[in-house]
Amino acid sequence: MASDNRSESGKNKIPWSGEIVSVQPRIRLLRSFDQRSHSYLGYTLMIEGVVGEEQRSFLVGIGKGAQERNQFQAGDPVSGRSAVVRDPRNEVSEYYQTSELRVVGKGTKAQGSPPPWQGAPPALEVYRQRGHRRLETGTYETKCKVCIWGCRMPVEMIIDQWNPSKKRHRFETFCYGPKSCAFYKAGPTRKVPGRKGMTWEEEDWVDEGAVSHRAMDE
Repeated sequence: MASDNRSESGKNKIPWSGEIVSVQPRIRLLRSFDQRSHSYLGYTLMIEGVVGEEQRSFLVGIGKGAQERNQFQAGDPVSGRSAVVRDPRNEVSEYYQTSELRVVGKGTKAQGSPPPWQGAPPALEVYRQRGHRRLETGTYETKCKVCIWGCRMPVEMIIDQWNPSKKRHRFETFCYGPKSCAFYKAGPTRKVPGRKGMTWEEEDWVDEGAVSHRAMDE
């Protein structure tokens, strides 16, 4: 029976191929009023190529092990087969559960002087240790989408801790990069809804504390 299920799952996967434009961490954020926690799932590949019969840019979520084995970076030609994400509220990627993942060759794309920072991203433990600052959405879209230190996270918010089934979802953008980055813009503070109409505002001191152990160029 298990073999039949795997076979059926494989039939529903979509073939794709193309060139990697960027590799970023694949991280989920859980908020409960003034508390937050992260789930480090792997990495997100932004690919310019063909998925199914469409030629376009698309996002594929991969696990930590796949990145460790292949050291994907911008410019690498790759291919694979992936399932469509079941719940788009919990994933930045359009596709995941990838099989037949292949590096067709190592890219020769020249990397310019940062920012943005490209190349193969570090281990997820490095991101956890570095900590992040909020990043203005518009800046992420125009400047940081191809940087290994940028990250767009799906956010699940528990509105009432006494009733965890009451949730809301959204996406937030963050920067793990050097504090001296010329592109960086924090944007407005973020507000987290709570029970009985309460709201908690995540002010600047939260970001400052998260990266206080790093020097300006780290």
